[in-house]
Amino acid sequence: MEKIQRALISVYDKTDLLDIATALTQRGVEILSTGGTAQHLRDAGVDIVDVSDYTDFPEMLDGRVKTLHPKIHGGLLAERDNAEHNAQTETHGITPIDMVICNLYPFKATVAKPDVTLPEAIENIDIGGPTMIRAAAKNYRHVAVLTNPSQYPQTIADLDANDGCLSEEQRFELAKAAFTQTAQYDTAIAAYLVNQGVESDEFADTLMLRFKKERTLRYGENPHQRAAFYRTETPPGPSAAWANQLSGQPLSFNNLLDLEAALEIVKDFKTPACAIIKHNNPCGLATADTVKDAFINALECDRTSAFGSIIGLNRKVTIQTANTIREAAQAGVKIDAIIAPSYTEKALRALSRVKRRPILEVGALLAAEPVLQVRNITGGVLVQDPDIHEMEADALQVATKRSPTDDEIKSLLFAWKACKHVKSNCILLAHGTQSVGIGAGQMSRVDAAIIAIRKAGEKAKGAVLASDAYFPFPDGVEIAGEAGITAIIQPGGSVNDEPVIETADAYGMTMVLTGVRHFRH
Repeated sequence: MEKIQRALISVYDKTDLLDIATALTQRGVEILSTGGTAQHLRDAGVDIVDVSDYTDFPEMLDGRVKTLHPKIHGGLLAERDNAEHNAQTETHGITPIDMVICNLYPFKATVAKPDVTLPEAIENIDIGGPTMIRAAAKNYRHVAVLTNPSQYPQTIADLDANDGCLSEEQRFELAKAAFTQTAQYDTAIAAYLVNQGVESDEFADTLMLRFKKERTLRYGENPHQRAAFYRTETPPGPSAAWANQLSGQPLSFNNLLDLEAALEIVKDFKTPACAIIKHNNPCGLATADTVKDAFINALECDRTSAFGSIIGLNRKVTIQTANTIREAAQAGVKIDAIIAPSYTEKALRALSRVKRRPILEVGALLAAEPVLQVRNITGGVLVQDPDIHEMEADALQVATKRSPTDDEIKSLLFAWKACKHVKSNCILLAHGTQSVGIGAGQMSRVDAAIIAIRKAGEKAKGAVLASDAYFPFPDGVEIAGEAGITAIIQPGGSVNDEPVIETADAYGMTMVLTGVRHFRH
């Protein structure tokens, strides 16, 4: 192990800096420093040597050039066991630097400001810092590099335990963190710059994605698949990825997918809503005057499929709602997780009695900027806007002889919004604002209709039907008419629209066209 004898400290974030600086000086380590960092340490009584005195070259260009000097980078990059390197550094009066403590200008925080200008962003691009960090990390066999205050306590403990030395293994771990830091920093700069001059309705030529590992998961969709959970560096708004888990066992891969589906559905409704999710599809969805009633109505859609489900709610959970959920569980409905904006203390205590069940809160479901949706394919990604199209009653085109009643319009609009959250091909039946039958993910639309009607049973009679895409043939409409469905909402646009509409007329149904499709693959 190599002893730390000289350290270079240059940081923007001075959190806990005195702890590490004091620990080093107590061990006789010489400290080189620059600018504000040097002043901060000097004011605290820490002995330092100004980099400009060491290099015999002044800081210049408004501080843009401080550490960019051969005496600095030679001291960082020289291999101590290389005779030729040692001869060159001795000739030029370059002494080894054994540790670099450096963090960078706050570029991401700067560009996150709503009124930031391009010149302001440019001035917050750190040059000397990343250069020092990369140089030290490259030469990790001889140089330790610290890039985050969270590393200070362990480093101090390691120095204490090893008489002022750090092992090569310890320096290698620090080097990996350093290169990750500079990579993320450069990615943030590139992501900001490539979007300058790009219109808001355009996609950038280069897509920059940054995610940080939150934890390793027990397994993926199946036990033989490895998995991990990564998330954005900052929350994009209320989301399952950034939800606060209040109780229960660690979330699984499938939990996270289903929690996301549940939350995104209920976020779409302004009135109290409940979504019951199974395998990323709703098996029940409803809105009502209270979230408790929304849960009751959603559950009645398909109690059998709700076994082992995820519940999403868009209002604070009260003890009344919690007790209703517990009663359903006691009646045999296994509920694997719950996600909602918040919970009363009594509600949380009641729901947490099932120790393994995850309970998550996301905070108020405030309106947020739409987030681009990204899907992986082998060798690439697909990016699209979220499906946030809102359909209003006056935009509906009545295609049949009979026009819908006001109650039918209300139910049709609910079913239309609900069906966009169901995997295609989708047929969804509803009474009022309560789903009563859902046919999801079928290869043919008529099979989706058959499943939805079978799920609804007697409730199909008098229900409305939403189809996420057009009917290619009249057969789906025909079985809907035979089941007693009274109204249909669908995009239209098939070459067979005319016979489809004629079939609806033959059964006395009303059919409205949206001109918008809601595929969800």
